[in-house]
Amino acid sequence: MNNEELNVKSVSAKIENAYTADSIQVLEGLEAVRKRPGMYVGDNGKRGLHQLFREAIDNSVDEALAGHCNEISVQLYEDGSISVDDNGRGIPVDIHEKHGVSALQVVMTTLHAGGKFGGGGYKVSGGLHGVGVSCTNALSEWCEVQVKRSGKLWYQRYHQGFPQDPVAPIADAEGTGTFIKWKPDSTALTCVEYDSAIIKGRLRELAYLNPDVIFHFINDLKPEETDTFHFSKGIQQLVEDMNEGKDVLHKVIYFHRERDTYDLEVALQYHTGFNNTIIAFSNNIHQPDGGTHVSGFSTALTRVLNSYARKMNFLKEKDKNFTSDDVADGLTAVISLKLENPSYNSQDKVKLMTPEAQGVTNSLVGDGLNTFLEENPQVAKRVIDKALLAQRAREAAKKAAEAVKRSSAMDSFGLPGKLADCVSKNSEECEIFLVEGDSAGGSAKSARDRLTQAILPLKGKILNVERARVDKALDNDEIKSLIAALGVGICISSESLSNFEERTNGRDHFDLSKLRYSKVIIMTDADVDGEHIRTLLLTFFYRYMKPLIENGNIYLAQPPLFVVKVGSNERYYAADEEELDDILKGLKKKNVQVTRFKGLGEMNADDLEDTTMNPANRKLLQIKLEPEFMAEVEIMFSKLMGEKVEPRRNFIQNHAKEALDIDWHY
Repeated sequence: MNNEELNVKSVSAKIENAYTADSIQVLEGLEAVRKRPGMYVGDNGKRGLHQLFREAIDNSVDEALAGHCNEISVQLYEDGSISVDDNGRGIPVDIHEKHGVSALQVVMTTLHAGGKFGGGGYKVSGGLHGVGVSCTNALSEWCEVQVKRSGKLWYQRYHQGFPQDPVAPIADAEGTGTFIKWKPDSTALTCVEYDSAIIKGRLRELAYLNPDVIFHFINDLKPEETDTFHFSKGIQQLVEDMNEGKDVLHKVIYFHRERDTYDLEVALQYHTGFNNTIIAFSNNIHQPDGGTHVSGFSTALTRVLNSYARKMNFLKEKDKNFTSDDVADGLTAVISLKLENPSYNSQDKVKLMTPEAQGVTNSLVGDGLNTFLEENPQVAKRVIDKALLAQRAREAAKKAAEAVKRSSAMDSFGLPGKLADCVSKNSEECEIFLVEGDSAGGSAKSARDRLTQAILPLKGKILNVERARVDKALDNDEIKSLIAALGVGICISSESLSNFEERTNGRDHFDLSKLRYSKVIIMTDADVDGEHIRTLLLTFFYRYMKPLIENGNIYLAQPPLFVVKVGSNERYYAADEEELDDILKGLKKKNVQVTRFKGLGEMNADDLEDTTMNPANRKLLQIKLEPEFMAEVEIMFSKLMGEKVEPRRNFIQNHAKEALDIDWHY
């Protein structure tokens, strides 16, 4: 045996000997949460940070679902901490028989401890099935809990999940409730600054789903954001708000049905437009990918409207039945299902998988809708007429979509003539800039990296697809060029709006795997017209290519408004007037020249490359769709892009002082 063989055997022996019982780590209590946050709250960044809030607020909402809470407050503090306060029953503080300490301490420091596992605590609940608030505690620098119960105010404080003292009363107190305050731990999380928009979005969503509860939001950092959310009409109000900018065919149809352990609320309304929106919840948790409750709803809607149309002779014997797409044309609906022990496809609960929920929802929706149609024949006729109109238009839309699909499947010779494509065919490194007009297109072509950057100039303002039927939208030259350039096709069916997997596997003329560019960058002038074009494009992507938004492929370029030249060599760029003032204050030099860019077409290639297109220097704004904002996004598109002028005018008047990047002349 030579020396080399001896060395190899020696190293192998050392490795084998090193792997002993001492190598096996046992993470006890909340250590596992701090060691691997992603396993418990999604990740250790922004998503995980806000999951800590969701778990705390969901516990309070569970008290409301059980009928013991009607007011919940959330507060952000100047030191970065946050609190959730409710007037529920208060977490029990008596000694837990098994653990020998207060039940409050057990709930705050033990995984899978809570009132959600039987025994009369909660019938239905959201949250992480008992993992939640203990994870909030574990990933906090410090956490403190105050419980009003049995005439006393009970208190306990924790450091990185560990209690500092036993639970003890610190004062007398009236009423009941739980107050939890914590500061996220920067040693366990990479993001510790809460986004008030996400928090307010969740509170607004919960207020629609729980009409008997008042939600308060207080922000010490920005007092102007303090707000109260309370919608006494519940999901009926949500449907009304989403349809505010649309011409509706009838008042909101609402029914509430219960069967065994299932509790179902449905609100729906048809409008004269062509887009549809179905938002589904189970136990107050939003399912953006739908699930068995959405399937049950869709089946019942199609079955009941076909049956009614046949019965009333709106559909003749030779006529085809309505499809699910026909009956969903112009529909806005909200489904809220409460059930025991729901099952989901993943920890983030984006799709309900409980098999029984489909049949129960189908039956309950069928019962509620049948009753309404029989009692309201005039509304029923309007709904049937809408479905008949959709049925006639469906074939035209199908032919248009097939034509687009064939076009986008062509080789490079079938791409739009005005597309300046990139050399690389590796979609992961390629990006496309959608620019406003030929002038801006010329500047962008000169400034681009030909290897990885493509340029598609769009002429004028594309069609507002919020007000146009799909076949009309697909007849628009600019939209056809855009679809052909990207290569993925479009989503047009109602079912595709509620199931991400089906939207991305080639069904419904859309195939995400065929996307030719990993980044789709909207680059428009920083003026009012540019903002309008940007909004029109975002409307198109939201309505017909939503998976691109959900997948994080859509970006907004951030071109500067000003360039400051000092002499012949120094240049500074400012995104807005405030940044310009800061630059000028810092220079304190003579011979300073300030120029405002009138548009991308008037920027020279060097300026455009340095500021907006070069990945090393540019700033891109990624467009993402958070689940908490689904309803709010629908409301915004309805107000800003819908048929009615009044909601749009009211929005502009109410928010004029908040507007940024208003076009002006320097």
